[in-house]
Amino acid sequence: MIITFLKRFSWFWVLVLVQALILNNVHFFGYATPFLYIYLLLKFDANMSRYSLLLWGFSLGLAVDVFSNTPGVNAASATLLAFVRPFLLKLFAPRDSADDFSPGIHSMGLAPFMRYASVATLVHQSALVLLVTFSFAQPSVMLLKVVSGTLLTTLCIWGVEVAKK
Repeated sequence: MIITFLKRFSWFWVLVLVQALILNNVHFFGYATPFLYIYLLLKFDANMSRYSLLLWGFSLGLAVDVFSNTPGVNAASATLLAFVRPFLLKLFAPRDSADDFSPGIHSMGLAPFMRYASVATLVHQSALVLLVTFSFAQPSVMLLKVVSGTLLTTLCIWGVEVAKK
């Protein structure tokens, strides 16, 4: 149990630092920024309690906010993702999977995991862009930011998942 916590804690800080120091400075055409830190939320065991998941999500988002100088938008977006994650797992996980599996390409298969990661990233990106913009004045620009950010983040998640093998 302590080993699992230490692994999660080390992943937490690695992803926060990679996000804050490297990925927040990556902007493709001024629209797409990868938010790889949500990978940690996607990889928690399926049987993790909702309260623990919400606490990890809020802490992860808050740590990114502190290092990125953003006033709570990542905390709110990551907490929303942590809230909807159990529903997404029920939707995309194979029916014959055990209750304590860890979502991934090896446990779910490539297509179901990528659908799960894409929809989860879409939820996160939608909340993030809405909170950052806080206006519906330019819906086409917002939609472009959500779609491009979702595609780029999903591609990064796929890369980490394949490299982690």
